[in-house]
Amino acid sequence: MREILSRYKVLIITMAVLSVIIMTLIYSQLKVEPRLTYFEARNIDKKLVDSTLQFSKQKQRIGDFALINQNKDTVTQEYYKDKIYVADFFFTTCQTICPIMTSNMVDIQRELKNDTIVKLLSHSVIPMQDTPEVLKKYALEKGVDDSKWNLVTGTQEQIFTLARKHYLAVQDIPGTEDDLDMVHTENFMLIDKKGYIRGYYDGTDDKEIERLLEEIDILKAEYEPEKAWYEKIFD
Repeated sequence: MREILSRYKVLIITMAVLSVIIMTLIYSQLKVEPRLTYFEARNIDKKLVDSTLQFSKQKQRIGDFALINQNKDTVTQEYYKDKIYVADFFFTTCQTICPIMTSNMVDIQRELKNDTIVKLLSHSVIPMQDTPEVLKKYALEKGVDDSKWNLVTGTQEQIFTLARKHYLAVQDIPGTEDDLDMVHTENFMLIDKKGYIRGYYDGTDDKEIERLLEEIDILKAEYEPEKAWYEKIFD
């Protein structure tokens, strides 16, 4: 017996070490940890969803886009590749919920000023009015950090399509002269590194902003190295 043990000593030690590592990894994943859900169009308020998607069971993902920001730069989905970001819809002359939403987005920007993973993205729902020049003036007035936060404009069709078919965040206005008219909501959306929607929040509610910041940390934790194997299997 001693001879056998001596002969296979290295193998036995190696197997024992591997067993400990595997058990540790399994245990770390079995622990009950908070994890954000994925959203499907069928589970979102139907008023916010384009009719072609209202029964979709697919995880809702933001598609390709190309918009112009406050610095006249073209912003595409590549800017947010491997980034987490918070998105909303607004317009610069709004006097109701927009000032509160913008103020809360400024607070988020301040809270995450040293975070290189999280970005912000605000879309104008009146893009023909909110030109890059108008957005720049607004950005300077509100203290927008250009390296962190894009205010974007584009064609009415581009914004409408993103809002209704991707972010599921604005209401259509049926019966108006322009079929692309829309009313934005107070929603902030949390988007993960792969472009999936992982959370909706009331951008006018301080408690909801606190929840958003907490869930940003939960989402960031999903990308920790020790969880990478789990993500590849179950995502």
